[in-house]
Amino acid sequence: MAGKNISNSTVTKADIVDKVYEKIGFSKKEASDLVEMVFDALRGTLIKGEKVKISGFGKFEVKQKEERVGRNPQTGDRIMISARRVLNFSPSQVLKALLNGRSDYKGGDEFDDE
Repeated sequence: MAGKNISNSTVTKADIVDKVYEKIGFSKKEASDLVEMVFDALRGTLIKGEKVKISGFGKFEVKQKEERVGRNPQTGDRIMISARRVLNFSPSQVLKALLNGRSDYKGGDEFDDE
């Protein structure tokens, strides 16, 4: 059943290149170039602060975190945590359903805030 087999393995960019190579039949170089172009496009869009929404997969968005006071967990001392941008991922309803073994999910690919 889908979603039941939890593994400790990691899929790498090389693994994705191999899948493209196997499925589409491009040369390894063409598959590598294609995967790199996709990642470059995603990276560039996120750096500009724009959202990336991939239907059936999820949404990546950059959020601004303000400067705030935190505590060093070892000493308890107060420290300032600098302002920064963070990347947030929200899985689609389809991906959530698949992760929970519901391969029959027929709902839309909507997000809560859209």
